[in-house]
Amino acid sequence: MIQQSLPISLVIIRLCLSPLLLLDALDGTTSPWFIFSFVLAFLSDIFDGVIARRIGVSTAALRQADSLADVCLYLCIGISAWLVHPDVITAFSLPLSLIILMQLIWLVGNLAKYGKPASYHTYSAKAWGITLFIATIALFSFNYAGVTLFMMIAVGCIHTLEEIAMTLILPDWTHDVLSIVHARKLLYSSRISNHI
Repeated sequence: MIQQSLPISLVIIRLCLSPLLLLDALDGTTSPWFIFSFVLAFLSDIFDGVIARRIGVSTAALRQADSLADVCLYLCIGISAWLVHPDVITAFSLPLSLIILMQLIWLVGNLAKYGKPASYHTYSAKAWGITLFIATIALFSFNYAGVTLFMMIAVGCIHTLEEIAMTLILPDWTHDVLSIVHARKLLYSSRISNHI
């Protein structure tokens, strides 16, 4: 029982840490606690899915909660960046606005088609998560926002385009679809099943 509750506990930890990160940045500065807590939240994001799959409890509800926790975490990180490094956000306002717009288009598309946000957890999402981690550490630990931030935005755009395409081709809401290739295979299998 304890083992089965571990993945959702990690998701809850991430949900709880997110507003605390924002709280730490409200005065325009961050303490060492900010980076420690962010790393802890990032590790929880890695291990909740790994553990859930390992013990066979990777349900749709858990994966949706995982996605929600990710959104909360990086929304709080984004607002914290605006509070602590407004010059960086202003300098990168155009590409950052582009990725935000793409994410909103993807969200609206999912809500219109499925009635709820997607929860694909693709390989590209994992790649974006890594670049988000690197960009966040670079910004808040070293006050750097050059290549790392551009890399994060570029990978985020590629990831979002892939998941928009997946939403366009998948007729039904499905979680844990690893790539557009996997989505096409699911679509093909669905069509074969419907003709049998």
